[in-house]
Amino acid sequence: MAMQWYVLRVASNKEEQVRDSLAHKMDVEGVQSVGRIMVPTESVKRIRGGKQRVHKRKLYPGYVFMELEPKDDGRIPDEAFYIIKETMGVGDFIGTEGVPTPMRDTDVAKMLKEVEKPEDTPNIKVEFDKGDVVKIREGAFENFEGSVDSIDEERGIVRVIVTIFGRSTPLDIEYWQIEKV
Repeated sequence: MAMQWYVLRVASNKEEQVRDSLAHKMDVEGVQSVGRIMVPTESVKRIRGGKQRVHKRKLYPGYVFMELEPKDDGRIPDEAFYIIKETMGVGDFIGTEGVPTPMRDTDVAKMLKEVEKPEDTPNIKVEFDKGDVVKIREGAFENFEGSVDSIDEERGIVRVIVTIFGRSTPLDIEYWQIEKV
């Protein structure tokens, strides 16, 4: 049978540890039925005080993705199954009644596309939506409140409409200088 992807529930914040441990154990035991083991992440750009930092964020916290070659009846080969179950931090496979369910091809394609995105274009994570009421935390308009009009995720700039002297005024503000009210 061909390799299929399965989802493994693991202890929170132990994803990389579980992935590395499983890869090492499978290698040592010479298990042939296991392919890639992944913890999908994305690069996220954060701007604080004018400084840009890029960090990795897990796309699916609490899950590890494994490529396995199932037996003819669809079950996971015993030698791989016991190693997986004995690994510290591993919960269970996603599936029904103790039988792991392989991921659908469309979900696999989406997950792999996310993983294989080029690293040179990290996203800026802007946690605001158009219409959100926000308060300016810093700068010349500190403590003013307004509503989000538009978001330029590429530059990390949020256009906020504030009322100054009774008139609506648009201000372009870096996203880290505002907070939701």
